[in-house]
Amino acid sequence: MDEQALLGLNPNADADFRQRALAYFEQLKISQDAWQVCAEALAQSIYSDDHIKFFCFQVLEHQIKFKYSELTEVQQQLIRETLITWLQAQMLNPQPEKTFIRNKAAQVFALLFVTEYLTKWPKFFFDILSVVDLNPRGVDMYLRILMAVDAELVDRDVVHTSEASNYFALILEARRNTLLKDTMREQCIPSLVESWYQILQNYQYNNSELTCQCLEVVGAYVSWIDLSLIANERFINMLLGHMSVEVLREEACDCLFEIVNKGMDPIDKTKLVESLCQVLQSAGLFSIDQEDDVDFLARFSKLVNGMGQALIASWTKLIKNGDMKSAQDTLQAIEAKVALMLQLLIHEDDDISSNIIGFCYDYLHILKQLSALSDQQKANVEAIMLAVMKKLTYDEEYNFENEGEDEAMFVEYRKQLKLLLDRLAQVSPELLLASVRRVFNTTLQNWQTTRFMEVEVAIRLLYMLAEALPVSHGAHFSGDVTKATALQDMMRTLVTSGVSAYQHTSVTLEFFETVVRYEKFFAVESQHIPTVLMAFLDHRGLRHTSPKVRSRTAYLFSRFVKSLNKQMNPFIEDVLNRIQDLMELSPPENGYQALLSSDDQLFIYETAGVLIVNSEYSAERKQVLMRNLLTPLMEKFKVLLEKLMMAQDEDRQMALADCLNHAVGFASRTSKAFSNKQTVKQCGCSEVYLDCLQTFLPALSCPLQKEVLRSGVRTFLHRMIICLEEEVLPFIPSASEHMLKDCEAKDLQEFIPLINQITAKFKTQVSPFLQQMFMPLLHAIFEVLLLPAEENDQSAALEKQMLRRSYFAFLQTVTGSGMSEVIANQGAENVERVLFTVIQGAVDYPDPIAQKTCFIILSKLVELWGGKDGPVGFADFVYKHIVPACFLAPLKQTFDLADAQTVLALSECAVTLKTIHLKRGPECIQYLQQEYLPSLQVAPEIIQEFCQALQQPDAKVFKNYLKV
Repeated sequence: MDEQALLGLNPNADADFRQRALAYFEQLKISQDAWQVCAEALAQSIYSDDHIKFFCFQVLEHQIKFKYSELTEVQQQLIRETLITWLQAQMLNPQPEKTFIRNKAAQVFALLFVTEYLTKWPKFFFDILSVVDLNPRGVDMYLRILMAVDAELVDRDVVHTSEASNYFALILEARRNTLLKDTMREQCIPSLVESWYQILQNYQYNNSELTCQCLEVVGAYVSWIDLSLIANERFINMLLGHMSVEVLREEACDCLFEIVNKGMDPIDKTKLVESLCQVLQSAGLFSIDQEDDVDFLARFSKLVNGMGQALIASWTKLIKNGDMKSAQDTLQAIEAKVALMLQLLIHEDDDISSNIIGFCYDYLHILKQLSALSDQQKANVEAIMLAVMKKLTYDEEYNFENEGEDEAMFVEYRKQLKLLLDRLAQVSPELLLASVRRVFNTTLQNWQTTRFMEVEVAIRLLYMLAEALPVSHGAHFSGDVTKATALQDMMRTLVTSGVSAYQHTSVTLEFFETVVRYEKFFAVESQHIPTVLMAFLDHRGLRHTSPKVRSRTAYLFSRFVKSLNKQMNPFIEDVLNRIQDLMELSPPENGYQALLSSDDQLFIYETAGVLIVNSEYSAERKQVLMRNLLTPLMEKFKVLLEKLMMAQDEDRQMALADCLNHAVGFASRTSKAFSNKQTVKQCGCSEVYLDCLQTFLPALSCPLQKEVLRSGVRTFLHRMIICLEEEVLPFIPSASEHMLKDCEAKDLQEFIPLINQITAKFKTQVSPFLQQMFMPLLHAIFEVLLLPAEENDQSAALEKQMLRRSYFAFLQTVTGSGMSEVIANQGAENVERVLFTVIQGAVDYPDPIAQKTCFIILSKLVELWGGKDGPVGFADFVYKHIVPACFLAPLKQTFDLADAQTVLALSECAVTLKTIHLKRGPECIQYLQQEYLPSLQVAPEIIQEFCQALQQPDAKVFKNYLKV
């Protein structure tokens, strides 16, 4: 072997050596006999370097996986012998191999097993067992090989075929795996099980590592072998013995879990679980409070969860089968586990608690189905409820300012508890409401002297009731009087207790989340609106010391104001005055750290817009308020644009451009307040927004930071097209002219939707403008598309693909809006060029989204121009180019009907052919029968069949025919 190249296998080697090693590996993979060199190196232990040994196994792995069938019988025998020789050497070596080498070797053994077991190596396991006997190193490899075999046959996380997308390859592999497992069950599983028992018996007291490995193997195989081989007295007794050995019990727990999880008859399953429980209980394992090993308890909790869910699955099957006596026995067995489940659910360690939630959830589902609950069951429901309330509480260690992995795990755990709470509400909504009310009132009476986590969870429970007790459109304060009264009382307490002043971010945020969740409360008791508004506006909300609270409050304040709508009328001007300083555009040079980020300010501007637009003021007053809101932005914009034009430093240019972009974004956001009921015109605000347009458009001619500035102004134009209607039209030509100067693929791609929006909205009103800018836009597009790009530059290729799609979408909008004259009036040469680009898009580019659009354009043009009175020469174009395109596109190798978009493209292709037939009649059929299809060497009977399908009145018939 190339010793120099092998140096690159060392993780500490430099990049050049590593690159050389990779190249060498690729070279060996395609070499005919390199695997033999590697096999010899392994069999004779030529190399001591671990990375070279691993490398040799990788070469063998590649040979077995992809080129095994090319080997002769003798060569295949050599691979078998190499692996057995290597295995024998393991028991004699002074030091065991590194774990990563043993694992790789096990994978290679497993690959050879799936390849040869059914044909050439039926004694695979017996040969290995005869080599390893009970030698600890041999046993270690044997167990690793068993796990690797299981991964190949069962583990669905492993993608076993390089053709994972190939459905048939997966089916064949599944069949092969089933046959392998069936053969193993017949020929060797009892012997393997016996070997596991011997290993466990031999090593349980003197080699915990091998014992745990063996327990893992038993747990893995039990899902697909005969359970009676494992679930018998000698095995179970041994496993239960392991449950009291500290170093073995976690693995023993997992093994018992797999046994319990095995699918079987419901009555047998109940008996198995019950017998296990009795032994575990008599061994003292149900005494949770005396156990302080949380890692073991987490596994034990998972086992109890498995036993509980297994019993519930049995109960469900028995009820379905109508076996009420056995179902009742199983329900009693379930009830007997509830006390243990509660102990685990309430445990202070969240992993232990989380592992039992499935059992708890399913138990509540059973109770929901019972016609009446016993006193004990009601007590169980209440106990679960109290446990959930307790476990929802944050602990002292939770880091609110810098949330890491532990905090994220607790958030996920809380989501699981929320599902339990929702299920509790389905079982006993009255009890849940009463329990939450009791906790809430007790806590808020003394919130000043209560720890933050208890105050937060009390408010959180109120918040969670909104989803747990569902109503339509948030109408929690009407309908059921008891519920409405309870929620109303709690909300009144929340807003009048002063708890919004609690000095902890979690409580503050929960307060605001809850008042927004129950915004309909303020329609019932509007006298509390000023109190809540002040909380939003002062140091508790938008001026809080925590940026996290300020940011979230900005969003919640926007939602609160929107939801209250007309009830905000008495407070509008006061609120606008109080938020004025929060809306200041903070230029980069003043060094002032604004309270809100620009993203947060967007919500404040939107809120201001909503307050003005939804007010009961006259149009004149609304205009004054909107002008007061937007004038400071316009003035700042002009000043900053001048500064940008003179700025030399690029960082400063970027900062100024961002600030200008924010100004445009804020103005855009205020316009979201308008609606069909409250238009810009009705509110008297057209003039203000037209002034904004005149202020912002000069930024398009700024040669610096074009991408940022154009993006902002383009977004503003999109909004104004919606809000100002035709009043925006005079600004479009000059804006378009600027945006088409010095533009790149991305600029054009983002500009075209603007033109599409104008075209679709104003149609013939913008026809003169479109005719004027049509060819300049196309020239700009073609220029960018024709730019040479590097062969491997994928981002440039993607940008071109997206631009091509945008171009075709533009043509589709023009033809679909009934303005084909825009294209027709461009002169014969230009029209022809455009048509050829569409044909090219339909046939040549392997992009089904673009192909679909092209066929939509072609069928529309045929519909408009394909009749007897169409443009001169178009009928000729239909037969020479459009008809061939409808055949050439689906015949391309890249036209993949397994792809949904391609199916849609084919559908539009069918529509195009149908439209040609509709417009040209028998002439079209004659052309296909006598000229075009014969030129493709299509058989006469197929031609006849095709033309018949095309003439069917139902378009679906032809579409389906074309698919086939």
